[in-house]
Amino acid sequence: MEFFDKSKKPTGGGTKSIAFSALPMTHAEFAALPQAEMQSPYDTAAMFVLALNAYTKNQIESVAMMTFLKGFSTLSGRELQMLKTEMGQRNKGEFLARSYFAGAVPQNDYTPSQPYTVVVSDTPYSYDNQGYAKLYVACGGADSPRPIMLRQAKDGKWYLWEQFLLPGIKPPASANPWA
Repeated sequence: MEFFDKSKKPTGGGTKSIAFSALPMTHAEFAALPQAEMQSPYDTAAMFVLALNAYTKNQIESVAMMTFLKGFSTLSGRELQMLKTEMGQRNKGEFLARSYFAGAVPQNDYTPSQPYTVVVSDTPYSYDNQGYAKLYVACGGADSPRPIMLRQAKDGKWYLWEQFLLPGIKPPASANPWA
C-alpha cells in the first residue's frame, strides 16, 4: 500500500460499520483478527474499542493491545494514568467500553447488539493533515460521536495516534435513580 497522498485524500462524509463475532480478551486473539492488519483508519479505530473493552477484564492484555495499535510508539504515562482513572471507577469502565458498540445505550445498561459492531465515520475535514485521519466513533452514551486520530506510517498501516473516547457517558438505567 502506498503512503497517504494528500492529492488523493478522501472527501469525507463516509460511515463504516465494522463487525466482530466475538470480543478478544488476549493480545493473541486481538492480533489474529483481520482488522489487525490496520489497512484502513476505520479498522484501527474499531480495534481500539476492542482493546478498551478488554481493559476491565485484563489490564495487561488490554494495554498490550493498545501498544500494538500504537505501532512505533508506546502508551505514555499520561495515557496509562487516564486509562486507570477513567476505566477503574466502579463499573464505569465496563459501561464506557460497551457504549461504543451498536445497540448499547443507557436504557439497556449498555448491552450491545450482536455481532459486536463499531460504527466509525469521517467528515470532509478528517484528512486535512497529510498522513493523519481524524475519525469519529459512535457512542450510545454520548450525544455525539467521539474523535480518534490515526496516523499512517510508511508501511501503509494506520496506527493509533490519539483518542478521545474516555470522557464520561450517561449513566446506565440501572444506576440512574432518575431514569
